[in-house]
Amino acid sequence: MQILFVADPLESFVIYKDSTFAMMREAQRRGHQIVACEPKHISWQSGGKVKAQVRYISLTGNKDAWFEETACKAVNLADFDAIVMRKDPPFDSEFFYATHMLSQAEREGAKVFNKPSALREHPEKLAIMEFAQFISPTLVTRSAQDIRAFHEAHKDIILKPLDGMGGMGIFRVGEDGRNLGSIIETLNQGGAISVMVQKFLPDIVHGDKRVLIIGGKPVPFCLARIPQGNEVRGNLAAGGKGVAQPLAEQDKAIAEFIGAELVKRGLLLIGLDVIGHNVTEINVTSPTCFQEIFDQTGCDVAALFVDALESAALSM
Repeated sequence: MQILFVADPLESFVIYKDSTFAMMREAQRRGHQIVACEPKHISWQSGGKVKAQVRYISLTGNKDAWFEETACKAVNLADFDAIVMRKDPPFDSEFFYATHMLSQAEREGAKVFNKPSALREHPEKLAIMEFAQFISPTLVTRSAQDIRAFHEAHKDIILKPLDGMGGMGIFRVGEDGRNLGSIIETLNQGGAISVMVQKFLPDIVHGDKRVLIIGGKPVPFCLARIPQGNEVRGNLAAGGKGVAQPLAEQDKAIAEFIGAELVKRGLLLIGLDVIGHNVTEINVTSPTCFQEIFDQTGCDVAALFVDALESAALSM
């Protein structure tokens, strides 16, 4: 198979922890041709097919010069056996436009994972609202008055922007309400920007668990990202410590329920964020933690993913 990875620049990869790299390594091990491009390299000219200027690469096994480029050329996206959309957040306008061009490529015969329309329909923070039975009290609003009322009801709350990533822009406000007004002004900018507000979950001390779902089935291990020091965020990008652990039965049941529904919509790979037994985000753009789980448990998440990718591509 020729597999195109639409991702961030190859030169930016930190390969010892990058999940896209782990996917590429496993795919090459099986004899597949690895091809890469960035969303900015995708183009569509009237009367023609969606194409991209792509780089054919070979992984070297060297931790520094980790790939060799063997060719660079423009190729119709429909000519690849599978396309893996792995561009990191934020989900901005350019990401949105890229998914539209990938949807056109699908109409031309391309096989894209995760499905572009599903990426558009499942923004990572808002997607949890469909599954209210698995989440803590949550509000999405532009209204400062509604945020204040939510705080009055729940006392200890978390506020965050809908387009944040890696723990960016997350605030905690306790019962005393200190700085709530300033935080609201910062996040919602006078009512111009929607804000997500959630009841604070004390179980964060045990970690914000990344639960991976591949082909609708939960990976048997998760990565608990545990806040360090006085930090309230467990995100690895915010200094959290990643501890792999077996998936708890209740978390497995939640993941099976959500996975069974979302795989039908074209989401081959999902990353649930779970605090206690409450889902706080459903990550669909480029879920990570493959290598951390493998390094600590031996569970080969990349192999599970490529198994699912091969099966899905061949069945279409």
